[in-house]
Amino acid sequence: MKKRNKIIYWISTGLLSLMMLMSAGMYLFNTAEVSKVFVQLGYNTRIVVPLAFIKILGVTAILTSKSKMLKEWAYFGFFVDFLLALEGHLSVGDGEHGGALIALFLLIISYSYGRLVHRENNA
Repeated sequence: MKKRNKIIYWISTGLLSLMMLMSAGMYLFNTAEVSKVFVQLGYNTRIVVPLAFIKILGVTAILTSKSKMLKEWAYFGFFVDFLLALEGHLSVGDGEHGGALIALFLLIISYSYGRLVHRENNA
C-alpha cells in the first residue's frame, strides 16, 4: 500500500509541477498573449510576470519539501490560483476552464497522497 501511495503522489505531483512550470514559461516568454487573456478574464496584467516566478517558487517548495510551512503555502497558493482561473474562464464562458479543472484535480490528489505518504513514513 505504501508503494502504491508513493507512486500516486509522485505521478500527480510531477504532472502538477510540469503544468505549473509550463504555465510559468508561457507567462515569461509569451507575456503579450497571456496578458490579453488576463484582460478578457478581468484580471490585472501586471501580475503576469510575478505570477510566473511565484509558480516556479511554489513548485520548488513542493518538490524539495525543505519547509513544511512553505509547502503548505505553495499548495494553498496554487489552490487559489486554480479557483480564480476556473471562475474567470467560467464567468466569461470561453470554454477554456479544462486546464484549471485538471490542475485542481492534480493538486487535490498530490496534496492528499502527500499527507498520506508522510503519515505512513512517520508511523
